This record gives sequence, structure tokens and C-alpha cells, in this order.
Amino acid sequence: MNEASHTNRFDLVGSVAVVVGGTGVLGGAIAEGLAQHGASVAVLGRNRQRGEARAALIANASGRAAFVPADASDPESLRAAHKAVENELGTCDVLVNAAGGNDPRASVHATQRFEDIPLDAWNDVVASNLAAGALLPTQEFGPAMVELGRGSVINIASVAAHVPVSGGVTYSAAKAAVLNLTQFLAREWAADGVRVNSITPGFFPADQNSRLLFNDDGTLTERGEQIIGATPAGRFGEAEELVGAAGFLASHAASRFVTGIDVRVDGGFLSSTI
Repeated sequence: MNEASHTNRFDLVGSVAVVVGGTGVLGGAIAEGLAQHGASVAVLGRNRQRGEARAALIANASGRAAFVPADASDPESLRAAHKAVENELGTCDVLVNAAGGNDPRASVHATQRFEDIPLDAWNDVVASNLAAGALLPTQEFGPAMVELGRGSVINIASVAAHVPVSGGVTYSAAKAAVLNLTQFLAREWAADGVRVNSITPGFFPADQNSRLLFNDDGTLTERGEQIIGATPAGRFGEAEELVGAAGFLASHAASRFVTGIDVRVDGGFLSSTI
């Protein structure tokens, strides 16, 4: 039986997945999901308490996981994390880049015009989502996959990368660059057996956007209501709903001829017009 006819195409047994930003809500759900498919998972991030808790959840569910502290904006920190992953779990063949963030100072809103965005805020958001969110971890873990002759890099983009969401100009620009980098690397590494794809989440409640979406009493803000109204599914996404796309892209058996694509998990947001 050849690999293409494998009965369980989402089986990740034998794979080692590194989830950068696995301490967050979305990255953490993806880490758990990949472990459920059989991968050994390294949860990378700066928050030790959250990282160890996530790794413990995976281990308690009969998975294999380790928290590895790492600052995705620091090449030396990533290099040390890479060595730790290899020592504890083995050679990484799945990399999920789920780090990133935003800063209200880099947005356009009622009290700030586009021309007043501070350069340092712009640079911080671009660095968080492009450098730390894709470039640096892939520079660290990608070459080992090329040498291995097999691997999957999954970048986390955003609906804001496809259409400029009102106000979030810097975040949108940075995530659009992530999509471009994804396609570049897909072409660059295809002959080496390394696939590079992205996932575009719609609006998923997480730490960085909860105040934007919800009032203190749990009701929707005006912005939250606008987003729900523009999403044909009529709701926000749930973190676990990213797992299917991640499992598909991570699995060599399921998607070995898939590279350079973006999988939208957005409840139809990007299909909606007035």
C-alpha cells in the first residue's frame, strides 16, 4: 500500500510539531488538536504558566508534549528552543507560526488619523506579526526540514490580510505580508519536500481582541455587533474550529501535494458583501 492510499490521512504519529505562540488561545487549541492526531507537540511561548498548563492538558489526554520557553522575536532564544525541542521530542517536521499581536497606537480610530500613527508602533506590530509571527521561527526551523526532506510550515494569517478591516491598517499590512511570504517559501522549498501554507481565521475571541468584541458585562460591543453582522455564519469562531485545517495541512499523507495555499476559516466573512 503506497502513502497516497493510507487509510488514516490525518495520522500525525511520528511527527514533531512546534507551535510558536502555543501559549495563546488559538495556538493552544491547534497544539492540542495536532496532539490528538498523534503528533508530539512543543508548545513555544513566553508565558511559562500557560505553556506548562497546555502541555499538561495534552499529556493528560495521553499525548506527548513539552513546554519550551521562547521569545519568537529573538533569534538566539529560538535557537535555544530548537535545541531543546530536538533533545526532548526529536526533529521538528511541522511548524505552526501562531505568534502575533496588535497595538491600538498602530490603528486608525476616533482619536487618531492614519498620518498620526507613530513609527515605533507601526514597527512593533509589523515585527510582532511578520518577523516574530513568521520570518524568524521559519528561518530557525525551516532549514532542518529542508535537510530532512519533509515538512509542513503553517502560518496564521487573518481576514485582515485579504481586505483592509477598518482601523487596523498596520495589522492588515503585516498579515498581508505573511501571505506573500507564505507563497514565496512554498515556491522556494517545494522541491525539497517542505510545504508552506497558511490559515486565515475570521474573528475568534482571544486575549488580544476581547475588549474590542465584548463589554465588561459580556454583551457585544458596537464593533462586535458589526463583525457578527458581516459574518454569514452569524457568530464568532471557536478556537477548536481551526484544528481541522491545521491537521490537514500538517499531514503529509493528507496534503502532500498542497503548498502555497491559504485556508479560510472565517464563517464566510470574506465571501460577504453588502
